[in-house]
Amino acid sequence: MSEGRPLRLLALHGYRQSERRFRQRTGALRKALRGRAELVALDAPHLVPGTEDEASDDPPRGWWFSRPGTFEASEAADQPAGLEESLEAVARALEERGPFDGLLGFSQGAALAAMVCALRARGDPRFPITFAILVAAFASRAPAHDHFYREPIALPSLHVVGDADAVIAARLSAELAQCFVEPVVITHPGGHFVPVAAPQKEAYLDFLGRFRPGQGRAEQPGAGAV
Repeated sequence: MSEGRPLRLLALHGYRQSERRFRQRTGALRKALRGRAELVALDAPHLVPGTEDEASDDPPRGWWFSRPGTFEASEAADQPAGLEESLEAVARALEERGPFDGLLGFSQGAALAAMVCALRARGDPRFPITFAILVAAFASRAPAHDHFYREPIALPSLHVVGDADAVIAARLSAELAQCFVEPVVITHPGGHFVPVAAPQKEAYLDFLGRFRPGQGRAEQPGAGAV
């Protein structure tokens, strides 16, 4: 595996987005990381029903539902549905489209990425990643998902928090960061988007500078810290 290649990040979009939409919305980020990291977006496996563009050639998608066909980040769902299929989709992408070095998640995709980090930190061999960048992330409130957060998540993480985020409140992202061992947390004054102003660009590059391509695959499963 070439040490000269950029880092490769599997990118997980937000709820009601898609691979194509996320690629379009992260153009500035991909430009900022050019030569250092490559983003490869993945479609969530579940279609979101009841939306105006449901029948389009690029329908909105989600990683799991808190109730049938809907999702609310703050809801303590009794019967969340669809998460296992999404974990399987991520594992399959890591295997078939890899190698990957880390994850980049946004909103619900960042929440899923945090769950993957928890499984990786416990030694799950399906997820050979070394780090994660989590933008507008949150911990699932569903009791069935509590097990992801019971132990400190020993995987390097960068958490990006929007002070004016009206979709995922800053406190929710901060609470999730506390589930990680030595998280790096940066804030920005904006809302629900992936920020790429100079301070955030510097933070991304500083964080990514800690890692080398192929680093995680040379480790034993469970060796999360760098």
